[in-house]
Amino acid sequence: MRRLMLVLAATGLVAAPAAEAQKRAYPYFASIRATKARMRKGPGRNYPASWLYVRPDLPVRVLDSYKEWRKVEDPGGTTGWMQGNLLSDDRTAIVLGSEAPLHATPDPGAKLLYRAAPGVVGRLSKCARGWCLFDVHGRVGYVEANRLWGVEPQEAVP
Repeated sequence: MRRLMLVLAATGLVAAPAAEAQKRAYPYFASIRATKARMRKGPGRNYPASWLYVRPDLPVRVLDSYKEWRKVEDPGGTTGWMQGNLLSDDRTAIVLGSEAPLHATPDPGAKLLYRAAPGVVGRLSKCARGWCLFDVHGRVGYVEANRLWGVEPQEAVP
């Protein structure tokens, strides 16, 4: 059966199992998919839960994996293990520090469209030259990447 699933996955007819799909270099950013996600002290349900996250789309940094488990770091620096099916490859970020202005174009002098308060989570669609297109429930604008947690270091460089 496993062989059949791998053949179907190779042809694009079925999604590849998580273990085969996660051939990425660590660390990388992901987001919490579930409405409730437990962070555990180790890679298994027999380990105690250290946190319960009730904020879907919260960005996390994936540091390592063990079978279907991912070692993650949250925006506050807390690390632990989550089941891989609780995470998504959708890119999100959270505003750090003070309010972050959302501009019409990637330029600090561009028209100001919105302001995002610290702790606001939004979706990232593209980042380049130190700016990211940031979408907070349909309010879209460019934010300086250094104002966000969830952005790769090379994306934050102008």
